[in-house]
Amino acid sequence: MTETVTIRGEGITLDLLIWRKYGRTRPALVEAALLLNPGLAALGAELPLSTVVTLPDEPEATTTTETAISLWD
Repeated sequence: MTETVTIRGEGITLDLLIWRKYGRTRPALVEAALLLNPGLAALGAELPLSTVVTLPDEPEATTTTETAISLWD
C-alpha cells in the first residue's frame, strides 16, 4: 500500500524519505517513487516544504538459488 507524506522539514531528499520508511535505499525504490510523483525530480534534490510525496510499496524480497560447481568432485 502506498503512503503519502508531506515534507515538513528542510534538507529532506527523496533518498532520505525512502531510508526513513524502509531502513535502506535502493535504486528501484527511488525510481518507483519518481514514477508515482511526476514532476518531483524537477523540484531539485532537496524537496520544498509542504511538498506531497507518494512513497511506493516495498518490493517483496526474492531469493535466487544457484548451483555451485566443484572442480574437484
